[in-house]
Amino acid sequence: MESYNEVKFAQVTGVKPNFVQDNQSISKKGVLRGFHFQQEPYSQAKLVRVIKGAVQDVVVDFRKGSETFGQSFSTVLDENTNAQLYIPKGFAHAFLALENNTIFAYKCDEYYNKHSEQGIRYNDNSLKIKWLLPEDALIISEKDLLLPFFKELFP
Repeated sequence: MESYNEVKFAQVTGVKPNFVQDNQSISKKGVLRGFHFQQEPYSQAKLVRVIKGAVQDVVVDFRKGSETFGQSFSTVLDENTNAQLYIPKGFAHAFLALENNTIFAYKCDEYYNKHSEQGIRYNDNSLKIKWLLPEDALIISEKDLLLPFFKELFP
């Protein structure tokens, strides 16, 4: 399978990112990672996909002045469809593993920078996210549980 082709990607999206880093994680069912993003000048665009298993992938637009500012988009990515999601700069990203041993991969157009790392709380009521697993089934890192709410970061 050809998972990425720069020419085809540009034809479909009109975007020509310069991907500089590939990342991969493995999660058991119920692990929720995010919402994460990097602040300027290290913000990242990402191309995400599932190699094995399935995830609910969710993004939140925090681009001030955007028609969709503060809104979210949710989709399921899985190993059967091989669908990918392009996440432009200015979006926070989260995913919820829907199966055990889910392998999630993503390309980034900027290197990871620990000092610019930021995030939004996964259960922020203003975002109206409908997670596909019940709250008591979610496994969330302590770091992610302490993230601020959307309106704290973007009043």
